[in-house]
Amino acid sequence: MPRIVVDVMLKPEILDPQGKAIAGALPRLGFNSFEAVRQGKRFELTVDGEVTEQILAQAREAAETLLSNPVIEDVVNVEVVAD
Repeated sequence: MPRIVVDVMLKPEILDPQGKAIAGALPRLGFNSFEAVRQGKRFELTVDGEVTEQILAQAREAAETLLSNPVIEDVVNVEVVAD
């Protein structure tokens, strides 16, 4: 069954304490190549059947109205992923 993947990130102007904590822990664990981290969310919507333009539009609408908080988050990606 195909899936639609939705990625949501905090808006750049919103503080990200979890990302900051991860960025602080990386060098302590020997990962020194990373300057900053932003934490986000990933949703996988499984579709029964073919993903049509209408279903993809519904996924985009759900991403904007339910899966993200438009005040503090941006939907950065909505894509179909085949298994």
